[in-house]
Amino acid sequence: MKEDFTNENPKKDLGFILSLAALLLFSLMGIGIDTDEYLQRTELHIPGNYFILIFSVDALMILGLVLIFFYRKIGIFLFPAAVLLHYIFHNYYLSTFLYTDVTNLFLFISVGLVAFIPKWKFFK
Repeated sequence: MKEDFTNENPKKDLGFILSLAALLLFSLMGIGIDTDEYLQRTELHIPGNYFILIFSVDALMILGLVLIFFYRKIGIFLFPAAVLLHYIFHNYYLSTFLYTDVTNLFLFISVGLVAFIPKWKFFK
């Protein structure tokens, strides 16, 4: 496998940038849903502690993408873990199924890793 990616260079190519942009788009859509829930918290009777948790996880999702952009290995692990935690919190606290989280995980596994794995040797 080492020979498969010998022609890779550390420059961020278009596929890498577009993968990050797609992941960022769906992450921002999830944050938009959380913001909408926050604005309707009294009508929906959502506990206040939930928003501390969910916005912290949102910040971890964005941090994971920033770390991936700067070639940090922890970002590759942090991002999907944060998306999965976001999905679990929504399912547990609000009994809602978020398609944005599922799509985000699908994009990370299918498109993101195709762009990130060839650059793995440049990650620190």
